[in-house]
Amino acid sequence: MPRHRRFRDRRAAGQALATALLRFKGQNPVVLALPRGGVPVAWEVAQALAAPLDLVLVRKLGAPEQPELAVGAVAEGEPPEVFVDARLARHLEVPAAYLAAATARAEQEIARRRQTYLAGRPRPEVRGRCAIIVDDGIATGATMRAAIAATRRRGPARLVLAVPVAPADTLAELRRLVDEAVCLAIPAPFLAVGNHYDSFPQLSDEEVIALLKTAPPPTSPPQA
Repeated sequence: MPRHRRFRDRRAAGQALATALLRFKGQNPVVLALPRGGVPVAWEVAQALAAPLDLVLVRKLGAPEQPELAVGAVAEGEPPEVFVDARLARHLEVPAAYLAAATARAEQEIARRRQTYLAGRPRPEVRGRCAIIVDDGIATGATMRAAIAATRRRGPARLVLAVPVAPADTLAELRRLVDEAVCLAIPAPFLAVGNHYDSFPQLSDEEVIALLKTAPPPTSPPQA
């Protein structure tokens, strides 16, 4: 596995990732993206695998005074799936009241994104299928942990994690939570996901919606 690899942009990373995932094409896959950044990566995978594209709506819980540092995450579900990195939260002395408030805000944003991205869009069945969770990269792994737990609750027959880049220690922890993990680059030292892209802009809601409109349509798994 190459340690250092750069990607032109998310679409190029998605094309490279799709090549590594082609063996799943005949396994009735469904591709699940973490928005916003994971959507253009997952779009390429879904196209290559002729698989439906759906989302895992998840939000990071940023640390006090360090909003980019994830002390946890919330993923959609009834009830929502909440993950807190207890060790990091203790180290940073994050108050319980702060975590509760941040969780409430995350749930509100998930509800907004569900309405914005998915209103009126049929969602593909995940139960009994090969579910491939895709993001543009992994740093601390908090959001991916919540996404994996939320997807497990949807009953896939097989759960695959697929990302272009991730640090070795985080990837090793996440491998234990899925049936298989596919990662194209495991740099050491790992600094930030965006450092491994030539172009890594923030995506807008409009860009996410446009990609979903052109993704393969939802399909149901074959009946036994």
